Amino acid sequence: MTPTDPAARGTAVRTAVVRPPLPVKLVVAGGFGVGKTTTVGSISEIEPLTTEAAITEVAAGVDDLSHTPRKTTTTVAMDFGCITIDPTLKLYLFGTPGQDRFGFMWDDLVEGAIGALVIVDTRRLDDCYAAVDYFEDKEIPFAVAVNAFDGEVEHTLDEVRWALDVSVEVPVTVFDARERGSVRDALLVVMELALARTEA
Repeated sequence: MTPTDPAARGTAVRTAVVRPPLPVKLVVAGGFGVGKTTTVGSISEIEPLTTEAAITEVAAGVDDLSHTPRKTTTTVAMDFGCITIDPTLKLYLFGTPGQDRFGFMWDDLVEGAIGALVIVDTRRLDDCYAAVDYFEDKEIPFAVAVNAFDGEVEHTLDEVRWALDVSVEVPVTVFDARERGSVRDALLVVMELALARTEA
């Protein structure tokens, strides 16, 4: 088969346009025990990398376990997973540690991210203020996702927006960190927000 053969030229064209998907970084953040590790694990197409450590008696005295009594481990560095959105785009997810004492790691984890999903537990909204303030200060696009623990949320989305004092440009939605489709939809909200910011 010669290079002038139409079939050969078609193969060459198809080969030329095949490129690896564009890597995009997104951060999953929030307070202690809100579901960050579960979120990453629910959607990652690879076995997620987690840095879970057992909660010791000392840590239990520091971290509020009253709303997460069955929680026995905690993220001490990060969670990592990835998902191919389509042949042109691959999303890399970095979950932050939730405790304030690991806050010094956030700058490194967030570097290069196009946006963030801030997960909220409506039973303890105070735990999410630090994450909201962080992304507002860094001017990184973010969406607030209320994790529906046991299928319920204790406050309406308008009440959550008011309590967190986020602008109308910040999407506030409900999702279930255990459900792959629900996590996908929440992440797409962040992607659309980041794209709109870029186009603007």
